Amino acid sequence: MMYRIDRLRFGTAGIPLSTPKRSTIDGIAHVRNLGLDAMEIEFVRGVNMKPELAKKLKYVARKNDVVLTAHAPYYINLNASEKAKVEASKRRIIQTAERLHDAGGWSVVFHAGYYLKQDPSKVYSRIKEALKDIERELLNRGVKVWIRPELTGKPTQFGDLKEITKLSEDVEMVMPAIDFAHAHARNAGKCNTEDEWRYMLSYIEDHLGREGLDNMHIHVSGIAYTTKGERNHLNLRDSDMRWEDLLKVLKEFRVKGVLISESPNIEKDALLMKRTYEAIKV
Repeated sequence: MMYRIDRLRFGTAGIPLSTPKRSTIDGIAHVRNLGLDAMEIEFVRGVNMKPELAKKLKYVARKNDVVLTAHAPYYINLNASEKAKVEASKRRIIQTAERLHDAGGWSVVFHAGYYLKQDPSKVYSRIKEALKDIERELLNRGVKVWIRPELTGKPTQFGDLKEITKLSEDVEMVMPAIDFAHAHARNAGKCNTEDEWRYMLSYIEDHLGREGLDNMHIHVSGIAYTTKGERNHLNLRDSDMRWEDLLKVLKEFRVKGVLISESPNIEKDALLMKRTYEAIKV
């Protein structure tokens, strides 16, 4: 359904900080100049891009061989108690997907919702039904991009590995977004060893087949956390994240897709990871 990605590509969460002129078009060209090959468009405050601009992005991204992804707005809760909030959340994901599709992009990531102290299985059912509604609407509009609930950084947020993998089994257009920093923070400092990452990737492969590993949308950064989960993102070298070991495991499993740096110094850590990854012998 969606196009396939030939290798593991590295990119930035948003326009690189060193981009001379701060526009999305210039950001894409600068990503290529830096030696990176992916960029995530940040719609975190709202989808305010016009279709005409998105079509220009498609041309520039293709010309520079940069894969585009998008982060939907933060104001999403598919398990909100008010129906109007759920509908608004669905609309924001649909708008993001539509604009990314116009831009020739590949994959939309979002935080699906909160448990709100409810039974997780009931929350799962509500979010699954909302995602099916979104899928139906996107197919009606001819929009083909992956819809990806993210592995979230706090235990109060819906979205552990098993939940987002099951959604990917149950809804055709859904695949997981694996944020390894969030996994580390959500589990209060666990998920930071080769064995734990091997378990995660094996779990994805067992449930989604080889496609699950050939088609990954990954976020990595350093992260500060407490027993309640994520506090804020850090640069890799200012954190306890064993990112070099993580890259080794990704190479061992022959993962393909997009790895986005969400560190505060976005392009420095993206380049650091890309160069480290390329030097790893498996």
